Amino acid sequence: MLKTRVITAVVLLAVFLPVTLFAPVGAFGALIAFVVVFAAWEWARLLKLGGAGPVIYALVAAVALVASTRFGVGLGVDSDGARPFYKAAAIFWVIAGPFVLLRKPTLAQGVWRNFLLLAGIVIFVACWHALVAARVQGVSFVLSLLLLVWLADIGAYFSGKAFGKHKLAPAISPGKTWEGAIGGWVVVMIVAFAAVFLHAFEPTLYSELWAHWGAVRTLLVLTLLVAFSVVGDLFESMLKRQAGVKDSSGLLPGHGGVLDRIDALLPVLPLAMLLLG
Repeated sequence: MLKTRVITAVVLLAVFLPVTLFAPVGAFGALIAFVVVFAAWEWARLLKLGGAGPVIYALVAAVALVASTRFGVGLGVDSDGARPFYKAAAIFWVIAGPFVLLRKPTLAQGVWRNFLLLAGIVIFVACWHALVAARVQGVSFVLSLLLLVWLADIGAYFSGKAFGKHKLAPAISPGKTWEGAIGGWVVVMIVAFAAVFLHAFEPTLYSELWAHWGAVRTLLVLTLLVAFSVVGDLFESMLKRQAGVKDSSGLLPGHGGVLDRIDALLPVLPLAMLLLG
């Protein structure tokens, strides 16, 4: 299992790292679009669309993404044009996301499944635009945005292992603890403030937030983003639990599916770009 995970990780890095670092924005956008379409396919499977439903849903997501760009990746680099997508996704994650997590409506309730199918298209389109817009701002910027989610996840894992006692959402993800979530937040804050004071690799998400919002509000914004990275993770865990599966798919051997890797990014990306707009 570990060998499989390592091989898959190496292959993914061999594909994504050169494209992120060296390829034109258009090539980066095409690669991310490829990922988003597969994530949409998994979303439909978790919502128990039968037969060719998941494939059709993925095609609809692809068409919606192309239609939203107008010309190639043009809208992805236009922050004003992409803002409606960020706002729509933000509304879902700020209001509907926590509401669904708290109420935990079952997928048997058709209205909820239909709502999530519709919301999913908006979420994936917003995610794509946010990543492309971040890449336009610079390689260091897009990597710092991704790093926030990775640091929160890694910090939560090790803090939870060392100090975790109080379950965060036992009915959805029994392994997550409040201590872990706080540990992830601490790691993000340390790295963010170190990056700002050292002026490392600017522009980064952290330096841009600092310039835009100042110290205190940057702290609050980063706290919000870390919190919603947890919401994204828990939300996918809820969908998997209700679907009765361990992973969103088997597309990434040893790692599960695409959604398993990007679930925490889905709310963070549009929220971050909206707050910087």
